[in-house]
Amino acid sequence: MTVRTITLPDDARALALRQEGLLSSRQCDDLGLRRDTRSRLVADGRWARVTRGVYDVSPASPTTPDGRRRRAAWLAMLAYGPDAVAVGASALALHGVRGLPATIRPEAALPEGSARRARDGARARCFDPVATVPVGDRRIAGLADALVRTLPELPRRNGLAVVDDVLHRRLLEPDEVASLLGRMGRRRGVQRVRTWWPYVDGRAESPFESFARLECIDEGLAPDELQLEIRPPDDAGVVRGDLAWRLRGGRWLVVELDGEEFHTSPDAVLADRTRQNRIASVGWVDLLRFAWPDLGTLRIPNHVRRALTR
Repeated sequence: MTVRTITLPDDARALALRQEGLLSSRQCDDLGLRRDTRSRLVADGRWARVTRGVYDVSPASPTTPDGRRRRAAWLAMLAYGPDAVAVGASALALHGVRGLPATIRPEAALPEGSARRARDGARARCFDPVATVPVGDRRIAGLADALVRTLPELPRRNGLAVVDDVLHRRLLEPDEVASLLGRMGRRRGVQRVRTWWPYVDGRAESPFESFARLECIDEGLAPDELQLEIRPPDDAGVVRGDLAWRLRGGRWLVVELDGEEFHTSPDAVLADRTRQNRIASVGWVDLLRFAWPDLGTLRIPNHVRRALTR
């Protein structure tokens, strides 16, 4: 018996690529991939059924943490139909905001608060009407509205990192960011936001810097400076230290943070090492280096405290 090989049309591959590897049943029908074809692909292990009406067309393909967060957003929109709007952390992921938790729940809102049951981790939320922006042929909550609704629900360190990132990359203007806390009103969780809001600082260049800074602040060790400008003696230009504290005699303690939450490329590792070697060559700097696994262990504030009290 001849076994027919199923070849995905190019337009199906392209659409799945834009949607982090996901296709809905409706999209498959439009692309000529009927139910029997989909069943065979699932049975062969080439596809996986993520939830009712949504398929992962490359289940073995690895993805980055950012990709997994965007995938959660697409899952919510595809699961609840063409009118579903990505909201909450799902919307922030599609806006490209950094600093979100490693795992976010797929969330979408439906017109006029239409009720739908949560399923397979995805949920439909009932929100007041929100401003939306297009992403491909779908729509997601505008950035400011998504922040107002999401920040009260985030852990402290993620909330701080998200707002730092929005300011640092000027995804919103500073006055728009300043208005967000007032717009949250009395939402559940807003009191938690107030505990970290005074520490928002757009000079932070990565979520790692925001997380480490908050750990130090919580231990009574707020940095004196972010992105301290340092001019090494090699005349190759200014470098910046991530976090810095003043020491006696005009010296500085500088903390450098290596890498991010996912594996850093060899080029990035080399760039970090080169920058840190240049910082270490300056006679008035004491340098401490930390990596992503140091977060949450108190190693960063503990080492900073020891260096400050020597």
